[in-house]
Amino acid sequence: MAQDGKKSKIQVLKHLREHNYLFKSLDNDLLGNLFKPRQFTIEKLYSNRPIYTAFREDFVLEHLYAVIDGGPIIMRSTPLDRIIAITYPRNCFGVRSLDFGFRKTYHAFPSLVEAYKTADVIKIPLEIIKTLYQESETFRERYLFLLELREKFQYHLLNCSTYPPQAVASLLRALIYQERKLGNQPQDNNIFVFDLSVDVIARTCQLNHRTVEQVIKAMTQVGLLEKNRPTDISKDLIRIANPEELKQVYGATRDKVSWWPLR
Repeated sequence: MAQDGKKSKIQVLKHLREHNYLFKSLDNDLLGNLFKPRQFTIEKLYSNRPIYTAFREDFVLEHLYAVIDGGPIIMRSTPLDRIIAITYPRNCFGVRSLDFGFRKTYHAFPSLVEAYKTADVIKIPLEIIKTLYQESETFRERYLFLLELREKFQYHLLNCSTYPPQAVASLLRALIYQERKLGNQPQDNNIFVFDLSVDVIARTCQLNHRTVEQVIKAMTQVGLLEKNRPTDISKDLIRIANPEELKQVYGATRDKVSWWPLR
């Protein structure tokens, strides 16, 4: 058991230092001293099961969640059931519900956090996060930037108009900005790839599913998106082939998108 614990600890540290934005390239001795085998938990989160409700009065998390694989993890606001945060692997969620830092000055309406698709996560105790925040300037800067990213993601959604091409482009630009700043994307040939279902897009942009399908089809026809491949594991992959031209759609008004015939 001791050997299994030691192996698990090494694997977790290796993953965090190589892949996770918050922990990437941090001092190995510092992490090794903090991450004892029984102090963290590797857990599977199943789809359509609540993880927690953020921003509830007198509610705080005891762990930070680092996403290893699967997902995405979404945050849903009420009463419109709108998705206001999307977290992919190599990122963390829960930073706004930990009981330290800026949490005491951050307030929002209760919002449900759940795995949209099954995900594997590492649950990291609050005490480890507090220690890293105090002892590592790099970690502290990244932690604060995660808070900033959440605000900027929602800022992009504020620019999400009722005009379907602009609404979808607003979400895609938000994800591009988020994953680029985290160092997770783009992939080869400057292509951004997201596991992003029509349902998630619809609930983020407040559009119906049929309209989202039409926008995706039109974006693919004009070369903003690439067609899905037969070898894709997920049927929900969105491949953004031209992120720069997407900016024009993001800032477009009704008379500027020639490929969208519906008025």
